[in-house]
Amino acid sequence: MQGVPYGRYTKELREEAVKLVTEGKLSLNEAARRLSLPPSTLANWVKVYKAGKLGDVGKNYRPLTEIEMELARTKKELAEVKMERDILKNAAAYFARESLPGTRQ
Repeated sequence: MQGVPYGRYTKELREEAVKLVTEGKLSLNEAARRLSLPPSTLANWVKVYKAGKLGDVGKNYRPLTEIEMELARTKKELAEVKMERDILKNAAAYFARESLPGTRQ
């Protein structure tokens, strides 16, 4: 899967990606994989965020076109839906295992 063109990430995408890592929802590598980002890029964003300068990242690049922004939004939404699906899949497996005879303690 192709990512966003080099250096063309929206401010919102950077903030949400950093939030996934800093709030402990996902590891850095897992968040980068789900958002189709290079792990080094996300690591740099987290480092800059901790220094309080995340808003300065990407100021030298042209704004994204509407199509590029829509693609980024769609990728973000897809990553969230996959995460929700994985949670539901794990919950269903857990409850199915609990309902089997002889598995309750």
